[in-house]
Amino acid sequence: MEEEIQFILESAKEGNNKSIDHLKAELEKIRAGRANPSMLDSVQVEAYGAMSPLNQVANVNTLDARTITVQPWDKAMLDGICTGIINANLGLNPQNNGEMIIINVPTLTEERRKELVKKAKAEGENAKVSIRNNRKDANDQVKKLKDDGLSEDQAKDLEGEIQTITDNASKRVDEFIEVKEQDIMKV
Repeated sequence: MEEEIQFILESAKEGNNKSIDHLKAELEKIRAGRANPSMLDSVQVEAYGAMSPLNQVANVNTLDARTITVQPWDKAMLDGICTGIINANLGLNPQNNGEMIIINVPTLTEERRKELVKKAKAEGENAKVSIRNNRKDANDQVKKLKDDGLSEDQAKDLEGEIQTITDNASKRVDEFIEVKEQDIMKV
């Protein structure tokens, strides 16, 4: 019985950590006005007859807070990389200088910043829904254990531990969203 209890708690923690990791990945995709090489992670480029991620055919770096440079390993791919960046629909305008691609990241308007904050909060809410689902699954497992002979007091204690795990995960989500919101709204 003790092993099953530990398994339920570990499953809840692991599920919540996965939800938070997914949230972090989604928040990284939301740009905060500063140039970041990860902004181009979703770009696919046609290379030698197959579609490849941009970072597999070129070096992607930031020159300064507003400029991303893309240095292809094969200069013949410059036009294909420009096309891939435009097709990725990121709102970026790549400029080919014959050696590398330079992308000036435009500053965000106040309205666009507010939209991005809304998007970040929506991602946070999705993470919280996932965390609540993890809590429901864990509580369902506790009910099954009660049917198998777990005492009422043990079940209540276990449900309390599950709620604490859920509360901690929700608090972490709120902290990540708050940090991202400040990052987006900073001019």
